[in-house]
Amino acid sequence: MTNATIALSELAEKGADADFIRQTLQHALQRLMEMDVESLCQAAYGERSEERINSRNGYRDRAYETRAGKLDLKIPKLRSGSYFPGFLEPRRTAEKALTAVIQEAYIQGISTRSVDELVKAMGMTGVSKSQVSRLCEEIDERVHAFLNRPIEGDWPYLWIDATYVKSREAGRVVSTAVIIAVAVNTDGVREILGVATGPSEAETFWSEFLRGLSRRGLRGVKLVISDAHEGLKAAASKVFKTTWQRCRVHFIRNALAHGQRQAVLAMINTIFVQESAEAASAQWRAVADQLRPKFPKLADMMDAAENEVLAFMSFPRAHRTQIHSTNPLERLNAEVKRRTNVVGIFPNDKAIIRLVGAMMLEQNDEWSLQRRYMQLEGLQSLSDNQTARLSAVIN
Repeated sequence: MTNATIALSELAEKGADADFIRQTLQHALQRLMEMDVESLCQAAYGERSEERINSRNGYRDRAYETRAGKLDLKIPKLRSGSYFPGFLEPRRTAEKALTAVIQEAYIQGISTRSVDELVKAMGMTGVSKSQVSRLCEEIDERVHAFLNRPIEGDWPYLWIDATYVKSREAGRVVSTAVIIAVAVNTDGVREILGVATGPSEAETFWSEFLRGLSRRGLRGVKLVISDAHEGLKAAASKVFKTTWQRCRVHFIRNALAHGQRQAVLAMINTIFVQESAEAASAQWRAVADQLRPKFPKLADMMDAAENEVLAFMSFPRAHRTQIHSTNPLERLNAEVKRRTNVVGIFPNDKAIIRLVGAMMLEQNDEWSLQRRYMQLEGLQSLSDNQTARLSAVIN
């Protein structure tokens, strides 16, 4: 039977980002100690209760060395007696149990009973179902705050792509699309704007997803870049009234399936070295006519796809290498697949959003520290707000 769970220790061994795991450990450990002390006091911090049997008396700092790095923890102090969490004892088995606890509560949040048992195995008094639920809710809050944050400014380019994971639905294991949206604003800065799960070909799903971005403030979209999802194509036209760019890389892969890969690839590549949209369009038709006698189905496919695949040629030359395909999302999708493949089968869509959303939050923070993603040349001309000013903090 496929194991549907994954401990964070296993993620670390498979190369997951150390900062992600360290921050996850520190946040969850701190919350688990708070919950443990609440249980010992029979009351929350600052709560007036007749059932209270002890009270808090500040914190003491303690560094905790783990395989994910050093954690700076604040251990709660009690006015009567002392408190010391069992997981700080130098036991490798305790750390394994700890990472399993965090996996259950942070990544999956599905088995309250096993979380409680693992916490007890670490030498703590255990936490209630309500406490575990509250911890998961706090973590979900961070992810949802990121995914629902307001979007400001103009975002000319929007990339959207889907990857697939396994999840349970009504007792069956099904394939679920995980949608990620990335955009670049008129300052040349890229951000992850949204994550969602759903049927990738359904226009209603895409419309709802794009309208959600629009309600949060997404505007100024001039080009949507994606694979050939008919539902997305129709939804983008309705919601943003914008141009759609079919991923050039995916189109070429489809074209090469018709045979004589090297010869077909060489002919198609002559289209994309053209200097202008007009020249590229003329070369496209010439190549299609050359291929028609031997590959009539390929020629017909090219006839139908010309405007979709060459849409990027009408945009500034400096941006074309980045907007002709969904390649900017490939690395993100690869990381999502790497981590979700280890998980195996997700219990529900909420668990998928928790993991993928946390990954995207981390990635977005990393991007914010990097240089601008796209050259400024031509970006201001794509803005609906010509008075837009450049950010002073972007180097």
